Amino acid sequence: MSEEALSLIASWFRTLAEPSRLKILRSLEEGEKNITELVAATGLTQANVSRHVQSLVDAGMVGRRREGLTAICFIADPSISDLCDNVCNNLMKRLSDQVEKLGGS
Repeated sequence: MSEEALSLIASWFRTLAEPSRLKILRSLEEGEKNITELVAATGLTQANVSRHVQSLVDAGMVGRRREGLTAICFIADPSISDLCDNVCNNLMKRLSDQVEKLGGS
């Protein structure tokens, strides 16, 4: 794999390294939302939601479309949900294994 490709992949994963962006993605898994609804769902400020949504759009993870004056956000790459689920399930299993080891000591 080329250095350029590896840099692009690393950049894509850096987009996911921000907890606020993960909150936005998880909220959008429930369905399309406008910025105001994302603010309510995540507890973030409007400015932060807008900034993070733009990063997710730039990475191709989230899409936006206009309905009048409102921007509707949606998951543009469904594989992102699978990736998040895989990582979450893996971490939960590891945590459960650690708890089991501690309890069995």
